[in-house]
Amino acid sequence: MNHYASMIVALLLVAQPLQAAETPENIAKAVAAPERSAKDRERDAIDKPAELLAFAGVKPGMKVADFLGGGGYWSELLAGAVGPTGSVTLVNNPGYYFFSRDGLKERFADGRLKDIRQRVVETGNLDLGSEQFDLILIFMGYHDLYWVDEANGWPKIDAGGVLDQLNRSLKPGGKLLIVDHAAKEGTGSSAASDLHRIEEAFARKDITSHGFLVEKAWPGYRSSTDDHSKDVFDKSIRGKTDRFTHLYRKN
Repeated sequence: MNHYASMIVALLLVAQPLQAAETPENIAKAVAAPERSAKDRERDAIDKPAELLAFAGVKPGMKVADFLGGGGYWSELLAGAVGPTGSVTLVNNPGYYFFSRDGLKERFADGRLKDIRQRVVETGNLDLGSEQFDLILIFMGYHDLYWVDEANGWPKIDAGGVLDQLNRSLKPGGKLLIVDHAAKEGTGSSAASDLHRIEEAFARKDITSHGFLVEKAWPGYRSSTDDHSKDVFDKSIRGKTDRFTHLYRKN
């Protein structure tokens, strides 16, 4: 396929922004749930949960894994959206758990969200089973599969092995939802360790090489003011980075 044809296909795959009136009832209720914290509601302005979950097609009864889900912001929303007939598993590796432990303690205090299954596992053996999930979300964590910081307890991860395990754990036709900070074109995974970014084209090629097909993309987190040169934690860009959003389907 030539470059022009590739651009046409990419345009066709981009989902249009969701209108408020189109938000499915299960998702609207999950976002509006009165028990959600003020901190989470403040974060909603940046992360647009109603739009992302609608884009992913989250429905009641689905079984979902929030992979490298940190403090569980998305897990709580997903639990509300899939309802009592669905299930949510929050999966962290030891590094993510250590970083998020205070937030997790606060979120799950006093028996809150007891139906969300929490797991802390090494990436070499996620132990997620076979054909268990309808959807797996990796929100801002895909680039960390390529982050290496031995001095601070983050050894090199077999990213391909992780993607293979996630593919195996999805049901036939199951979906993988990826959101991450975009890096400069041509940089591949090299910006993961110093800027916490990853190239969009690299991500697409990498993920589709492990048994996934691109289903569609969503422009809701794109930003034309981010030149992709700064660390995502830089105060001038934090919360305003250019993020790509891909929905993949298990092949």
